[in-house]
Amino acid sequence: MGPEDFANRLGKNARHWRKWARRRGIECFRVYDRDIPEFAFAIDLYGARAHLQVYERGGEVDAAQAATRLDAVHEVTARALELPREAVVPKIRARRHGAEQHEKTGVRGTDFVVDEGGHRFLVNLDAYLDTGLFLDHRNTRAMVAAEAQGRRFLNLFCYTASFTVYAAGAGAASSVSVDLSNTYLEWAARNLALNAVDQRAHVLERADVLHWLDEAARAGRVFDLVVLDPPAFSTSKAMAGVLDVQRDHPALLAQCVRLLAPGGVLYFSTNLRSFRPERLPDVLAGEEISARTVPDDFRNRRIHRCWRLVRR
Repeated sequence: MGPEDFANRLGKNARHWRKWARRRGIECFRVYDRDIPEFAFAIDLYGARAHLQVYERGGEVDAAQAATRLDAVHEVTARALELPREAVVPKIRARRHGAEQHEKTGVRGTDFVVDEGGHRFLVNLDAYLDTGLFLDHRNTRAMVAAEAQGRRFLNLFCYTASFTVYAAGAGAASSVSVDLSNTYLEWAARNLALNAVDQRAHVLERADVLHWLDEAARAGRVFDLVVLDPPAFSTSKAMAGVLDVQRDHPALLAQCVRLLAPGGVLYFSTNLRSFRPERLPDVLAGEEISARTVPDDFRNRRIHRCWRLVRR
């Protein structure tokens, strides 16, 4: 298949998903998800802008050829989506681990506000590989909000605190959001302010989550609703050791249980494609809910895996 086949598919997809999104009041959504194997891209719309993610192909690819191909795809994408070329931001996504997962691109970019579920979020399509809002967790955020009223909420590896914005907006009594990155905690603070969230009741804490969990358990802190969405790997210089979600998730879940009130709910998610869940701690009961948390606009139904777990 050639570029015109890609353009036709993208145009058809965009018409369908734009109608779908309008009916649901959704402003940010996926319109193309590697539908054609020869065009291994993911394309997301953020209002009147598009995020074009080109997945690095295996084998040796001449840099000049790759740049020419990306330029051509950029042009075709803008035309098919009926957007100005400058409104389409292309990125090449390679396999990355640890500290690289939110790596800077070297481009400053522009922050702008998008709406999701009646909440407002700052996103930036240029500055980092990720935009500040993970669209594949749109459904999960709504599920967390549905359970948040009056509850003490804990958001671990909180990134830009989108889960916290949803929980606070739904009436969570209080929340703690933990991350090691100053950059993302500052972004999170702006998201909370943008949604008029009281940051006295909904606090942000900078810490290595593994150490924070241990200290919180020692201090007797208790939460009713927890989101645990760790990176697949983390090798941050500010963190002791290396986080490997496959190896470390039993310990992480056990630590979360120590903070979870009886009847409390824990949402655990991972984007690691090869993930194999180990046996749950005896005090947790629940099920995998990925079929419900992955949104309809994601053709890749394995974009993440998610479990809803309850402390007995």
